[in-house]
Amino acid sequence: MTGIVVLGSTNMDLVAYVAHAPKRGETVTGRAFSTIPGGKGANQAVAAARAGGDVAMIGAVGTDEFGAPLRHTLVASGVDIDLLRTAEGPSGTAHIVVDDEGGNAIVVVPGANGTVTALTPGDETLIATADALLLQLELPLSAVIDGARAAHRHGVRTVLTPAPAQPLPPELLAVTDLLVPNEHEATALTGAADPHAAAKALLRQVPEVVITLGAAGSLHARRGAEPVIVPAPRVTAVDTTGAGDTFVGTLAVALGEGRPVEAALHWAATAAALCVQRPGASTSMPYRPEIDEAS
Repeated sequence: MTGIVVLGSTNMDLVAYVAHAPKRGETVTGRAFSTIPGGKGANQAVAAARAGGDVAMIGAVGTDEFGAPLRHTLVASGVDIDLLRTAEGPSGTAHIVVDDEGGNAIVVVPGANGTVTALTPGDETLIATADALLLQLELPLSAVIDGARAAHRHGVRTVLTPAPAQPLPPELLAVTDLLVPNEHEATALTGAADPHAAAKALLRQVPEVVITLGAAGSLHARRGAEPVIVPAPRVTAVDTTGAGDTFVGTLAVALGEGRPVEAALHWAATAAALCVQRPGASTSMPYRPEIDEAS
């Protein structure tokens, strides 16, 4: 078992499926709608737990009708939610449009996630017991920095997904061990469209980077080593929502088990490939036997 703590968001995904996403001022007719538990933090927690990790979640849900099912989804996947807070008011929501090619556009409304501005008593104690702390940027930045600093103090690996993309303060980068942007986030952070150039720029700020490249796989770069591209399985995508979070959660498990980096990236890519062949985020994430069989 792998000790992973996730400090992150928990959202209810409100998903509309359409032939093509509407442009500004345009109305389109959807073919289906669903509500699916998600949020980048919760998604990574579910993915890691299903991949065999021992996972705990720090975050918040609201007192609305979404709070209970969000908690239930985490518990059903084996995630410890003892430190998942309840904040008065609405839970976080993500309003997602998925087109027929599996692409998506997302608007996130933070809700209860916005109340998580710092660690509370017990959070650092839990983080100190972990092998890795997974972080994203759907919580207030002050909480992300607080969590990363706590992990750094206790020698816990910090894995940061810089999404939604925004400038990363030096104090956060200084305590980030592994940065995992997708190719668009890497470009937003560095201004470099080429992943190799983006990775080179990011290595000036953090010791290790994995840039996810969608169907092309991922690029791993570490200071003092040659960068490596690890291909992804070829599949037909139905819905790419949650694929990146599946990749990160599964990767954290593999690295915690001591797998070589390329093998860990291959295993994570396999999990993400299984995810995109199904609709939804948390509902599409594979369990360990599926990942092992497909690897």
